[in-house]
Amino acid sequence: MPYQPLPEAIHTLLFDVLHADVQLAELPVFADTDGDLMRQVLGEAGKFVGEVVAPLHTVGDNPGCQFQAGQVTTPPGFKEAYTAFWQAGWPALSAAPEDDGQGLPWVLEGVLYEWLSAANHGWTMAPGLLHGAYECVRHHGSAELKARYAAKLASGEWLATMCLTEAHAGSDLGMVRTRGLPQADGSYRVSGSKIFISGGEHDLTDNIVHLVIGRLPDAPAGSKGLSLFLVPKVMPDGASNTVVCERIEEKMGLHGSPTCVMRFDDATGWLIGEPGRGLNAMFVMMNAARLHVALQGIGLLDAALQKADAYAQERRQMRAPGPRQSTEAADLIAQHPAIRRILDTQRAWVDCGRVLAYTTGIGAGHRQTPPQRRAPRPSQPLVQPRDARAESRVHPPSLHRCQRMLASVRRPRLREGMGH
Repeated sequence: MPYQPLPEAIHTLLFDVLHADVQLAELPVFADTDGDLMRQVLGEAGKFVGEVVAPLHTVGDNPGCQFQAGQVTTPPGFKEAYTAFWQAGWPALSAAPEDDGQGLPWVLEGVLYEWLSAANHGWTMAPGLLHGAYECVRHHGSAELKARYAAKLASGEWLATMCLTEAHAGSDLGMVRTRGLPQADGSYRVSGSKIFISGGEHDLTDNIVHLVIGRLPDAPAGSKGLSLFLVPKVMPDGASNTVVCERIEEKMGLHGSPTCVMRFDDATGWLIGEPGRGLNAMFVMMNAARLHVALQGIGLLDAALQKADAYAQERRQMRAPGPRQSTEAADLIAQHPAIRRILDTQRAWVDCGRVLAYTTGIGAGHRQTPPQRRAPRPSQPLVQPRDARAESRVHPPSLHRCQRMLASVRRPRLREGMGH
């Protein structure tokens, strides 16, 4: 059963509960964006997700991505779906018009990516870092880098990665060994290895823009000595850069996304931001990823809820309390109070998570406003990490409760239905 977005449920929360159209209309940058336009965008987004992306969920798990001689082939249909995705303008929803973006409120992009995660998490991992990479280049890149890469990332024509983790250091970025040696032409020779790089190599786009944390030769030890480099897979002159995918990892339930081990062999790159302040630039991308993680959790729980609810509407067992509602010997398990409690509780978690995430997304509209016209919002930086932490802690036990609904299903069917 492929996931199906339900725009009407989102309309209720966005417009009747949060009054998103009213809040955003107060910002001059969204003066031409009303509720009708937002509903129309969400309606078309729901159609694309349900008709194009969701049906590819099964092939994302099996056969999944294939690796051979440094090249990654994505599952059948993934490349065509992604091409349709970026050519229809979906990655550019909230990008700035000067970068060929549509300049719409970020909350619409947030809803889109929630649905994409629910429909096909493996496929969605590819464009999931796009907005953060675009914002990082836009705010911290040189004029030359912005002219060369910002519009490509805004449109999704080129995809991006976030290269942080190294095998010897794990999440301790202060131990990063990757180096960037300055060259006479202003570029850098970047050398080092990174692990757990989502979308490090694939066939979805002609180019991949790697944002790589590393050190300059005279950098001090620790995280304060880190710089950020932009290292493309394909150079501006069309030549291949010395960026190598050594292998892809086995990730249970996420075979449709290539999690790569990447090696940079004196690869050509350019500095983003100031020397030694790489984390300041990278945090633009990391904060965007945090909110996306929260939306992933909401989307996955909604997908599990849809499957559990559908099963509860067809599975019969024993008599439910109260008057008989059919002539069948047994009642639907959806009519049993214990099952209704499970389903209603999960619906409440989905809606509560959405309210928190969408509130943050509406607030992101203030960051889309030019700085000189922006009203202060001192609480905003605190919301994003709390979003991700809350959703990631709440949703695993909720997903487990939805899986329990299918406990009596034969294992082959469970595998097909839940995508594990």
